Amino acid sequence: MDVLERIDQQVKNNPVVIYMKGTPQFPSCGFSSRTADALKQTGIDFSYVNVLEDQEVFMNLPRYADWPTFPQVFVDGELIGGCDITLDIHSKGDLKEMMEAAVAKNAH
Repeated sequence: MDVLERIDQQVKNNPVVIYMKGTPQFPSCGFSSRTADALKQTGIDFSYVNVLEDQEVFMNLPRYADWPTFPQVFVDGELIGGCDITLDIHSKGDLKEMMEAAVAKNAH
């Protein structure tokens, strides 16, 4: 399976996934840290991919969603954005609702 297919499977098989530098518990950059914290504050489980441990994903994810930077957050198979956009959605109270809807939809 090539890397773009692998990314596509990760995005489509996880209701919420963050591609980040490091892990939610041990982020390796401030943007990834703030974004993962926003996801954690919703109380909803999410998946993550540490792009520093997977150079193929690190090099090719920007092509997948046409988004050049990390982190990248996907909800229900769609890129919602990076740090600033995710924090903005969270501050408006919409992030938890989006994540709940994606989890509920994928539970069936």
